[in-house]
Amino acid sequence: MKVLIAKPGLDGHDRGAKVVAHALRDAGVEVVYSGLRRTPEEIVEAAIQEDVDIVGLSVLSGAHALLARRVVEGLRAQGAGDIKVVVGGIIPPRDVAELRRLGAARVFPMGTPLPEIVDAFTRQGELSDSRGLGSASREASNPKEAP
Repeated sequence: MKVLIAKPGLDGHDRGAKVVAHALRDAGVEVVYSGLRRTPEEIVEAAIQEDVDIVGLSVLSGAHALLARRVVEGLRAQGAGDIKVVVGGIIPPRDVAELRRLGAARVFPMGTPLPEIVDAFTRQGELSDSRGLGSASREASNPKEAP
């Protein structure tokens, strides 16, 4: 499994994202970190180029619904709707259902124990893809015309 940990929007605080990235790496998950202040379009492009299975959005700014929607819609528009999107950060409990409705596979509000996050990404968790499908399956099911 390969995960892109991304910091969308203008939020400049990435300690939590880096803690999660390191914990996932320690658990054997391949992790790519986007860096700060990425646009949803940049995140979509990186997810496809890096051939990730999951995009993890870390949002502390309060714009989690808008940013998650733009990433999910961008992935779908590029024929990569099978890439799962998860959202973590300062997420009010009232927004969890909305994020799930928008297409987030999982939401990790502030205070979620790190082992719970890691478990969700490992073989025991609901985010792991036991079929081992990546972009090759996307390309086979969504062929694009050559430029």
